[in-house]
Amino acid sequence: MKQFKDPDFMGHFIDKYRDMHNLWEVKNPLYRNKPARKALLEKLLQFVKMQVPNADIKFVERKIGSLRSTYRKELNKVQASMRSGAAVEDVYAPSLWYYNRMRFLEDQMEVRESLSTLPSSLPSTLPSIPAEASKDQPGPSILEKVEEPSWSQEDLSQDEALECGTQEEAGVSVSQEVWRG
Repeated sequence: MKQFKDPDFMGHFIDKYRDMHNLWEVKNPLYRNKPARKALLEKLLQFVKMQVPNADIKFVERKIGSLRSTYRKELNKVQASMRSGAAVEDVYAPSLWYYNRMRFLEDQMEVRESLSTLPSSLPSTLPSIPAEASKDQPGPSILEKVEEPSWSQEDLSQDEALECGTQEEAGVSVSQEVWRG
């Protein structure tokens, strides 16, 4: 609606909205009171109808939402540039003409803490494996080299030797040991 975008009219609309605290101030006792909110929206609608004759409550709510959303985007840009460690002269300067008029919303735009749907304590499905052995549990740490046992043919039976090598090698080495022995 072109009539609504007139800067003079929008400026007056924002000023009226700012004066209606229970439409935007979360800590206001009437903020959650639907009949009180609806009465103020009706008042705002009467003001809007002077400029936009076919406007309704939904139109007013959409315009409020649009103004707030645009302001929030600009505010986020300003805050992001301040967090980035930019010098004072490099901080983002809002290009939104009504940014300063909407500054009353700044402390209402805090991000809410997210709520988790997961239970507070989940059972662990993975075993706990310490990186190093504790003093209570003797054993090598992961930094120590562990010597692997070396097996000679003398230590193996013929069946075990068959598993490790070919049958001929096992037969020769075992028969040689028997013959020498």
